[in-house]
Amino acid sequence: MGNLVAKRAVITGATGGIGEATARRFIEEGASVVLAARSGDKLDELARRLASDRVSVCPTDISVEDQCMALAEFTQKQLGGLDVVFANAGFEGSIKPLLDIEQSEFDAVQGTNVRGTWLTIKHTAPLMLEKGGSIILSSSVSGKVGVPGLAAYAASKHAVIGLAEVAALEFASSGIRVNALAPSPVDNAMMRSIEEQVAPGAASVAQEGFEALIPMGRYAKNEEVAAMACFLASDDARFCTGSVYRVDGGFLTQ
Repeated sequence: MGNLVAKRAVITGATGGIGEATARRFIEEGASVVLAARSGDKLDELARRLASDRVSVCPTDISVEDQCMALAEFTQKQLGGLDVVFANAGFEGSIKPLLDIEQSEFDAVQGTNVRGTWLTIKHTAPLMLEKGGSIILSSSVSGKVGVPGLAAYAASKHAVIGLAEVAALEFASSGIRVNALAPSPVDNAMMRSIEEQVAPGAASVAQEGFEALIPMGRYAKNEEVAAMACFLASDDARFCTGSVYRVDGGFLTQ
């Protein structure tokens, strides 16, 4: 047990690498968690791996408002309240030049990464208005700088930072802190997809190129992002709000 004893948390995008690592860290630190993702089967598999009686699952497509409402209702019923939200769900979309992106491809990324993040905040924050809490949003280093080929993704992650800053101001008087994470490339399935799209059949070459952009010379680990999320969820971060926390090996310092 540790810094999150008795905390009640929701993690969206729970079946991804960062989501699972954060769920594991939150449980180790004493929290009870509701895990949300689109696939009920993957959520059930994750719950079995975590093997904790402080885990509940709620299949949710965060881009659909009714499902975000249902997630909030489930959380209230299951946990009796809420202290922490990690709005982590998102995806990279198609990696291609801006002029080649189809509207459907652009809209799909915004629907999950922007609308879904907003809907997650909209329907979970009311559960924290009386006692306060922490909302953590997943952005990216692509939310601070442009990256060729990532127009839809970068636009969505810039928007997430905007949501964090506005929400931090609007919720400050209620004691709800809102911050964003900005990881560099992370060693997980999303980066495998990006690498293969950038260099079909030569993903390892793409990885070497991405790693060369990071002063520390490697990708972030899921667990390193989870550690920052755990800090922001804890009372140690009780005066931290409206900020973007980089987990990037120095990427944005250049």
